[in-house]
Amino acid sequence: MSDKYKNNEGVYIDAHTDKSGKDHVSFYDKDPSDSSHSSIHVNWDSETGKGSIVDTISGDKESTDISCFLTTACMRHFQDKFDDNCYELRVLRWFRDNFISQKDIEYYYKIAPIIVETINKEEKAEIIYDYIYDNVVDYCVEQIEQGNYEAAYSRYKNSFLTLEEQFAKPALINKFVKTLKLRINNKNRLINA
Repeated sequence: MSDKYKNNEGVYIDAHTDKSGKDHVSFYDKDPSDSSHSSIHVNWDSETGKGSIVDTISGDKESTDISCFLTTACMRHFQDKFDDNCYELRVLRWFRDNFISQKDIEYYYKIAPIIVETINKEEKAEIIYDYIYDNVVDYCVEQIEQGNYEAAYSRYKNSFLTLEEQFAKPALINKFVKTLKLRINNKNRLINA
């Protein structure tokens, strides 16, 4: 199934679900049949929470992993034995679906990919993911098992805000500055042409 739109600004939007059930949304600055178009593609698997954002606006193809940092921490912790449906992730998903507000969930899935992308660029990424596993995943699972839902939520929320401050905000500021410089350069080229 595919839905295509063109908004008042001339942006083309294509949304569809592929045969495997993954969702895709593409944004084009002009008609996609025009070979000079720029685009952003969001690929998302709602079952696993994994996906990517592919950006071609700068002229280069930049891809951003949009997986969740809790899943990534588990993956790094278990390494070769990782199962995306492991006990810890099932417990955390149950907790998410039953105790976390939709607003918090949406915000998490907006910011978590930026945290993952930034941590992955860190020299000591393994140490950071070990810390997240030990101090967030493991702790929250233990609290959930004991019925201490408030303690689990408090640790998750405080850890998320700390990771956002440490990793997401600097990355977003850097990306904003990069985009702004690119737009200024493009406008200057148009004026000088």
